[in-house]
Amino acid sequence: MKDLTKGNPGKLILQFAIPIFIGNLVQLFYSLVDIRIVGEILGEQALAAVGATSTLNNLIIGFLIGLTNGFAIIVARDFGAGDFEALRKSVAGTLSLGMITAIILTIVSVGLLEPILRLLNMKDELMLQGILYIRVILLGMMAAMLYNVCASVLRAIGDAITPLYFLVLSALMNIGLDYLLVGPMNQGVAGAAYATVISQSIAAILCFIYIVKRYPMLHLRWSDFRPQKSRIVLLLKSGLSMGMMQSLVSLGTVALQSAINTFSTNIIVAHTGARKITEMLMLPFSVLGMTIATYCGQNRGAGEIQRIKIGIKQVILAAWGWCVVVIIISYTLSPLLIQMVTASKEVEVIETATLYLRVDTLLYFVTAMIAVFRNALQGLGDHTTPIFSSFIELIGKVLVVILLVPSLGYMGIIVAEPIVWVLMVIPLIIQLVRHPLFKENVNLKENSKIM
Repeated sequence: MKDLTKGNPGKLILQFAIPIFIGNLVQLFYSLVDIRIVGEILGEQALAAVGATSTLNNLIIGFLIGLTNGFAIIVARDFGAGDFEALRKSVAGTLSLGMITAIILTIVSVGLLEPILRLLNMKDELMLQGILYIRVILLGMMAAMLYNVCASVLRAIGDAITPLYFLVLSALMNIGLDYLLVGPMNQGVAGAAYATVISQSIAAILCFIYIVKRYPMLHLRWSDFRPQKSRIVLLLKSGLSMGMMQSLVSLGTVALQSAINTFSTNIIVAHTGARKITEMLMLPFSVLGMTIATYCGQNRGAGEIQRIKIGIKQVILAAWGWCVVVIIISYTLSPLLIQMVTASKEVEVIETATLYLRVDTLLYFVTAMIAVFRNALQGLGDHTTPIFSSFIELIGKVLVVILLVPSLGYMGIIVAEPIVWVLMVIPLIIQLVRHPLFKENVNLKENSKIM
């Protein structure tokens, strides 16, 4: 448990971010292992089927992660203010609202699965394997939600290390089950999905048990679950804002994927590999964003405005430092990374994915600002501007599909994100500069209801 309202901001943020970074890196690693095993054992068509469903998976799971991270901002604020009664009620609300949301999304997504995939222009030859894979993932949504609820609550009170332990355990189980289910047990693409769901379920249960045993202040009573309108509204405003922010980003990617699915199998495989590497290269941005949201939440609860300003500046500088490293990687190691991820030796696959990476990484400086600023604003209580920025991303990507892809082909996909990033960072910068809490002599404790 770490109090982010005391001590050197930069040092605290780094210490808090490192376990989250390692955890996300582990998660990406076993995601890469998934597609590597599928491609190596089942072939490129199976890999393309899994890749073609990835945007739907990211849309739904991304919403759940955003939702729980939004709930966690309120938990962090209560913890920063030292109000443990409110903290327990927020945790109870997080658990209840999270589970209800997971049940609703599971029913809707599984019931409408085939129409959704057809809307994404999934090729007929990929449809069967795609459904076999994504249906299992969606049916296991409750396990993903429970783990993310537990992990987000722990991070909100400053414990970023414990979720890492359970994530590493889950990753190791996932890799072992991948080889067992996809290989000797011949479960096909569904085997990779079963491996993910089983490992997530075990991690979720263990993480929940740990919280019960380790943190007495989080021991929930039945009275904590009693609906309290003001708290439910507060949680939903923060949770739905973060969830919608993630969903709008994912919907934009879905729009692009609907166009990508009309290209050849080689292009789909190339894009799948490039996106996996992109997720890895962008990981520090999302980690720093998650960290700054918790940091701003705790410090807003404690009334520490100057610490918030300092923290945001230091996080941006750290993110820009990583951008330089990423550009060097993309211009030296991209072909090798593509081969490692896709297990493909097709020249078209390697060259297409390499081009994607080398163009897009040049604008990562803008992406870094987007990740930090919109999460900082969420932590400060602004739940509108980040959604507006993400809405710009959605509209921009839809327009790319309509205007650029027909004339430029896959190059239209490659240039889409850099163009959209520049547009969506503008309202974030403007709002952060003019945020009411950053006006001179504003006292956070006295103005806790602002925004």
